Amino acid sequence: MARIFRDYADISLGEEELCGKIDFEKIFGRKGAVHVEIGSGRGTFLVNEATSFGELNFLGIEWARRYYRYTVDRLGRWGLTNVRVIRTEAAGFIAEYVGDGTVACYHIYFPDPWPKKRHHKRRFFNDENLGQLLRSLSAGGIIKLATDHADYFEQMEAVVGRRGDELERVDFMATAGVSAGEWVGTNFEKKYRKEERAIYTLAVKKIK
Repeated sequence: MARIFRDYADISLGEEELCGKIDFEKIFGRKGAVHVEIGSGRGTFLVNEATSFGELNFLGIEWARRYYRYTVDRLGRWGLTNVRVIRTEAAGFIAEYVGDGTVACYHIYFPDPWPKKRHHKRRFFNDENLGQLLRSLSAGGIIKLATDHADYFEQMEAVVGRRGDELERVDFMATAGVSAGEWVGTNFEKKYRKEERAIYTLAVKKIK
Protein backbone atom coordinates (compact mmCIF):
# COMPACT_ATOMS: atom_id res chain seq x y z
CA MET A 1 0.00 0.00 0.00
CA ALA A 2 1.41 3.37 -1.04
CA ARG A 3 2.20 5.79 1.77
CA ILE A 4 -0.14 8.76 1.96
CA PHE A 5 1.71 12.04 2.48
CA ARG A 6 -0.07 14.62 4.59
CA ASP A 7 0.37 18.33 4.04
CA TYR A 8 1.10 20.42 7.10
CA ALA A 9 0.26 24.08 6.61
CA ASP A 10 2.68 25.12 9.34
CA ILE A 11 5.53 23.30 7.53
CA SER A 12 4.88 23.83 3.81
CA LEU A 13 5.52 27.27 2.38
CA GLY A 14 3.92 28.14 -0.95
CA GLU A 15 5.63 30.54 -3.31
CA GLU A 16 2.23 32.13 -3.88
CA GLU A 17 2.34 33.25 -0.24
CA LEU A 18 5.40 35.39 -0.86
CA CYS A 19 5.54 38.98 -2.00
CA GLY A 20 8.97 40.52 -2.28
CA LYS A 21 11.78 39.65 0.09
CA ILE A 22 10.90 37.16 2.83
CA ASP A 23 10.30 38.36 6.36
CA PHE A 24 11.76 35.33 8.14
CA GLU A 25 10.55 36.52 11.53
CA LYS A 26 6.99 36.50 10.17
CA ILE A 27 7.41 33.14 8.41
CA PHE A 28 8.68 31.42 11.56
CA GLY A 29 6.69 33.47 14.02
CA ARG A 30 9.80 34.38 15.98
CA LYS A 31 13.32 35.75 15.74
CA GLY A 32 16.25 33.40 15.18
CA ALA A 33 19.20 32.71 12.91
CA VAL A 34 18.10 31.19 9.61
CA HIS A 35 19.74 28.14 8.02
CA VAL A 36 18.79 27.20 4.45
CA GLU A 37 19.24 23.74 2.96
CA ILE A 38 19.29 23.63 -0.83
CA GLY A 39 18.02 20.24 -1.96
CA SER A 40 16.34 18.74 1.10
CA GLY A 41 15.76 15.27 -0.31
CA ARG A 42 13.95 13.15 2.29
CA GLY A 43 14.50 15.69 5.04
CA THR A 44 17.04 13.76 7.14
CA PHE A 45 19.28 16.77 7.71
CA LEU A 46 16.33 19.00 8.59
CA VAL A 47 14.94 16.54 11.13
CA ASN A 48 18.30 16.02 12.82
CA GLU A 49 19.30 19.66 12.93
CA ALA A 50 15.90 21.10 13.85
CA THR A 51 15.51 18.70 16.77
CA SER A 52 19.06 19.38 17.98
CA PHE A 53 19.05 23.17 17.57
CA GLY A 54 15.62 24.40 18.58
CA GLU A 55 16.82 27.99 18.74
CA LEU A 56 17.58 28.04 14.99
CA ASN A 57 15.12 28.40 12.11
CA PHE A 58 15.49 26.08 9.09
CA LEU A 59 14.20 26.51 5.55
CA GLY A 60 14.44 23.58 3.15
CA ILE A 61 14.26 24.10 -0.61
CA GLU A 62 13.36 21.08 -2.75
CA TRP A 63 12.30 20.89 -6.38
CA ALA A 64 11.33 17.22 -6.71
CA ARG A 65 7.64 17.00 -5.84
CA ARG A 66 7.77 13.55 -4.23
CA TYR A 67 10.71 14.46 -1.99
CA TYR A 68 9.03 17.74 -1.07
CA ARG A 69 5.81 16.00 -0.05
CA TYR A 70 7.74 13.29 1.83
CA THR A 71 9.73 15.88 3.77
CA VAL A 72 6.70 18.00 4.70
CA ASP A 73 4.91 14.88 5.94
CA ARG A 74 7.98 13.71 7.87
CA LEU A 75 8.60 17.04 9.58
CA GLY A 76 4.92 17.41 10.38
CA ARG A 77 4.81 13.99 12.01
CA TRP A 78 7.77 15.01 14.16
CA GLY A 79 5.85 18.08 15.29
CA LEU A 80 8.72 20.42 14.53
CA THR A 81 7.95 24.13 14.71
CA ASN A 82 11.25 25.64 13.56
CA VAL A 83 11.26 24.29 9.99
CA ARG A 84 9.59 25.37 6.75
CA VAL A 85 9.91 23.68 3.33
CA ILE A 86 9.21 25.15 -0.09
CA ARG A 87 9.02 23.44 -3.47
CA THR A 88 10.78 25.69 -5.92
CA GLU A 89 13.89 26.18 -8.04
CA ALA A 90 16.58 27.33 -5.63
CA ALA A 91 18.59 29.82 -7.71
CA GLY A 92 15.61 31.90 -8.79
CA PHE A 93 14.02 31.71 -5.35
CA ILE A 94 17.12 33.00 -3.56
CA ALA A 95 17.64 35.80 -6.08
CA GLU A 96 14.02 36.99 -5.86
CA TYR A 97 12.91 36.31 -2.33
CA VAL A 98 15.89 36.12 0.05
CA GLY A 99 16.98 39.49 1.35
CA ASP A 100 20.49 40.83 1.88
CA GLY A 101 22.26 39.52 4.98
CA THR A 102 19.31 37.45 6.21
CA VAL A 103 20.78 33.91 6.20
CA ALA A 104 23.28 32.58 8.73
CA CYS A 105 24.21 29.39 6.89
CA TYR A 106 23.60 27.62 3.58
CA HIS A 107 23.78 23.82 3.47
CA ILE A 108 24.31 22.26 0.02
CA TYR A 109 24.74 18.51 0.28
CA PHE A 110 25.15 16.21 -2.71
CA PRO A 111 23.65 18.53 -5.34
CA ASP A 112 22.98 17.04 -8.77
CA PRO A 113 26.45 16.86 -10.40
CA TRP A 114 25.15 16.96 -13.98
CA PRO A 115 28.19 14.83 -14.94
CA LYS A 116 28.04 15.30 -18.71
CA LYS A 117 30.16 18.25 -19.79
CA ARG A 118 27.38 19.76 -21.88
CA HIS A 119 25.21 19.86 -18.75
CA HIS A 120 27.76 21.50 -16.42
CA LYS A 121 26.00 24.85 -16.87
CA ARG A 122 23.06 23.38 -14.93
CA ARG A 123 25.09 22.84 -11.78
CA PHE A 124 23.81 24.95 -8.93
CA PHE A 125 27.16 25.95 -7.45
CA ASN A 126 28.52 28.42 -9.97
CA ASP A 127 29.83 31.99 -9.93
CA GLU A 128 26.43 33.64 -10.36
CA ASN A 129 24.71 31.64 -7.65
CA LEU A 130 27.62 32.07 -5.24
CA GLY A 131 27.17 35.81 -5.70
CA GLN A 132 23.55 35.47 -4.56
CA LEU A 133 24.55 33.32 -1.59
CA LEU A 134 27.11 35.91 -0.51
CA ARG A 135 24.63 38.76 -0.92
CA SER A 136 22.08 37.04 1.28
CA LEU A 137 24.52 35.77 3.93
CA SER A 138 24.94 37.72 7.14
CA ALA A 139 28.41 38.83 8.24
CA GLY A 140 30.33 35.73 9.27
CA GLY A 141 27.78 33.51 7.54
CA ILE A 142 28.76 30.02 6.45
CA ILE A 143 28.35 27.94 3.29
CA LYS A 144 28.76 24.17 3.72
CA LEU A 145 29.17 21.88 0.72
CA ALA A 146 29.43 18.12 0.33
CA THR A 147 29.60 15.97 -2.80
CA ASP A 148 30.74 12.55 -3.96
CA HIS A 149 31.65 13.89 -7.41
CA ALA A 150 35.34 14.80 -7.76
CA ASP A 151 34.90 16.97 -10.85
CA TYR A 152 32.08 18.97 -9.28
CA PHE A 153 34.18 19.41 -6.14
CA GLU A 154 36.99 20.86 -8.27
CA GLN A 155 34.47 23.30 -9.70
CA MET A 156 33.29 24.23 -6.20
CA GLU A 157 36.85 24.93 -5.12
CA ALA A 158 37.50 27.01 -8.23
CA VAL A 159 34.33 29.06 -7.76
CA VAL A 160 35.20 29.71 -4.12
CA GLY A 161 38.77 30.56 -5.06
CA ARG A 162 37.60 33.34 -7.34
CA ARG A 163 35.97 35.05 -4.33
CA GLY A 164 38.98 34.73 -2.06
CA ASP A 165 38.70 38.35 -0.94
CA GLU A 166 35.22 37.68 0.45
CA LEU A 167 35.55 34.14 1.81
CA GLU A 168 37.82 32.19 4.11
CA ARG A 169 37.89 28.44 4.52
CA VAL A 170 36.83 27.00 7.85
CA ASP A 171 36.60 23.48 9.23
CA PHE A 172 33.64 21.45 8.01
CA MET A 173 31.87 20.31 11.15
CA ALA A 174 29.71 17.17 10.98
CA THR A 175 25.99 17.83 11.31
CA ALA A 176 23.72 16.58 14.10
CA GLY A 177 22.70 12.95 14.35
CA VAL A 178 25.29 11.49 11.98
CA SER A 179 26.67 7.98 12.35
CA ALA A 180 30.38 7.32 12.83
CA GLY A 181 32.38 8.32 9.77
CA GLU A 182 29.59 10.45 8.26
CA TRP A 183 29.59 14.17 7.60
CA VAL A 184 25.92 15.02 7.04
CA GLY A 185 24.03 11.74 7.39
CA THR A 186 21.72 12.22 4.42
CA ASN A 187 20.30 9.30 2.46
CA PHE A 188 22.66 10.07 -0.41
CA GLU A 189 25.71 10.00 1.85
CA LYS A 190 24.67 6.67 3.39
CA LYS A 191 24.18 5.22 -0.10
CA TYR A 192 27.51 6.49 -1.41
CA ARG A 193 29.44 5.29 1.64
CA LYS A 194 28.04 1.79 1.13
CA GLU A 195 29.36 2.03 -2.42
CA GLU A 196 32.71 3.14 -0.94
CA ARG A 197 32.74 6.42 -2.83
CA ALA A 198 34.94 9.25 -1.62
CA ILE A 199 33.08 12.15 0.02
CA TYR A 200 34.41 15.69 -0.45
CA THR A 201 33.49 18.55 1.89
CA LEU A 202 34.12 22.28 1.92
CA ALA A 203 33.06 25.04 4.31
CA VAL A 204 33.67 28.76 3.87
CA LYS A 205 32.85 31.87 5.90
CA LYS A 206 31.86 35.27 4.58
CA ILE A 207 34.42 37.81 5.74
CA LYS A 208 32.98 40.96 4.19
